[in-house]
Amino acid sequence: MTATTDRQAARQKFVSNALSTEHFTLASASADASFRSYWRISLTATESMPARHLVVMDAPPDKEDLDSWLDVDARLRKAGLNAPEVFAVDRELGFVLMQDLGVRTYLPELNEHSVDELYADAFDALLRMQTTVDVAGLPEYDRQRLIAEMELLPEWFLKRHLGYAIACEEWDVIEAAFTFLVQAADEQPRAFVHRDFHSRNLMIVDHDGVAAESGRLINPAIIDFQDAVIGPLTYDLVSLLRDCYIEWDKERVEGWVEGYRIRLQAAHLLNSKISATQFARWFDLMGLQRHIKVLGIFCRLWYRDGKRQYLDDLDLCWRYAIDVSRRYPELHDFAALLERALGDRDIRSNRELSAS
Repeated sequence: MTATTDRQAARQKFVSNALSTEHFTLASASADASFRSYWRISLTATESMPARHLVVMDAPPDKEDLDSWLDVDARLRKAGLNAPEVFAVDRELGFVLMQDLGVRTYLPELNEHSVDELYADAFDALLRMQTTVDVAGLPEYDRQRLIAEMELLPEWFLKRHLGYAIACEEWDVIEAAFTFLVQAADEQPRAFVHRDFHSRNLMIVDHDGVAAESGRLINPAIIDFQDAVIGPLTYDLVSLLRDCYIEWDKERVEGWVEGYRIRLQAAHLLNSKISATQFARWFDLMGLQRHIKVLGIFCRLWYRDGKRQYLDDLDLCWRYAIDVSRRYPELHDFAALLERALGDRDIRSNRELSAS
């Protein structure tokens, strides 16, 4: 048997043992940018129970940290957020049997008519995360981690994707930009940070009367939270509002940001002396740090992991990064470097295929 079929057999056995039945089918539900995969379990109806669905997460233990996922899931649920309920776990093999939250991610359902209502729910969930989730023992989103993330840009985006040879003086420009962004992040209050709080990791689920009475926020359901840390207050906000997969007009984003600043101050997470201008600056620069990282990650997902589709998402991240870099004098040289490196190329062009 191959490693793949071994894994399939182990997954099937885990589900069978956990549910004490073999009357089910497994079908791929989704895969993400990591080595995890998700499989929808369809249970056959019986005389005593209707047909129903569950999900099994397959997280190979040599590639994924299952304990982190379980830890953060428990923290979110304890805080009254809608993260998946867990029914069975095999830590040694890397399997989790969990609640099926459905298939309705935010991304395909966001439009001009739905966005205010959906984002209102997301803001409620974000504020609940930042005020209520227990952060004791979570890793710090410190300077070392922030810089290590940004270093993916020169390695995977500039050198590997664009084939750009970085000159010695350009490394100085990159280092100065990274230092500036980390200093801006260090100025912010700290809170729980999901790290990928965006439209592909937020889900719309049907309301449940029992859950609503318990005080749990039904929408959005939250997934892909295993990398949570303690970090800058604006990180998840900018992940949501300058989403790498969907764009909103500048004025609308500014309104949402200001509205959330006021909520943070009312919740005593943000000093009342922090002005709209200061908060918007933090938001901008935190977003730039994130988009620098993501430009590198999306390229690495293709060149290292063979996930070509992420190259199609480079353009929006690029536009976010250039727009912010141009607006801050401290980053003008960095913006010029990025524009020089790209030149007149199509940013989505697959360099390795183009060269073959």
